[in-house]
Amino acid sequence: MREIVLVRHGQTEWSANGRHTSVTDLDLTPEGERRARTLGGRLAGRSFALVLCSPRKRAQKTAELAGIGPLEIDDDLVEWNYGEYEGRTTPQIRETDPTWTVWTGTTPGGETAAQVGARADRVLNRVRPILAGADVCLIGHGHQLRVLTARWLGLPPQDGALFKLETATLSVLGFERDTPALLTWNA
Repeated sequence: MREIVLVRHGQTEWSANGRHTSVTDLDLTPEGERRARTLGGRLAGRSFALVLCSPRKRAQKTAELAGIGPLEIDDDLVEWNYGEYEGRTTPQIRETDPTWTVWTGTTPGGETAAQVGARADRVLNRVRPILAGADVCLIGHGHQLRVLTARWLGLPPQDGALFKLETATLSVLGFERDTPALLTWNA
């Protein structure tokens, strides 16, 4: 059995400032572009039977700069829909909802953890058959990839909270014998 390489997009102005970003389609910062380019060297010599990418330009640009492709766009890899909290930071949200977290709170007009988990499950169901003989690469966003990791490990979507994920990083999901495992994180 092979591996799933996860790539979180490079830094944007909003990710640098801790602002929740889902549907807002932002460009990478110069630092985000620089770090995305370095991913290519770390993936040199690695081939993928399938590369799925979020439709957001920050994810696609990261893939392009890292030399990952050809891409297939998969809408299930979009970031958690933050609804009315789009563009706001957690401290700003907590001014009106002091205990809010994306993992356990209500996101007005957005998605629940269960909905993001269902999207992650669809992606995993799509790639599992390929893993019998080849690697797969998924290019997406922080919260969504954290939920996907939790689901790979058989955990509820909310347990994605356990996996802090930085921008322009590589993480690898695979197997310990036949058991789904986390092999590399935030590399």
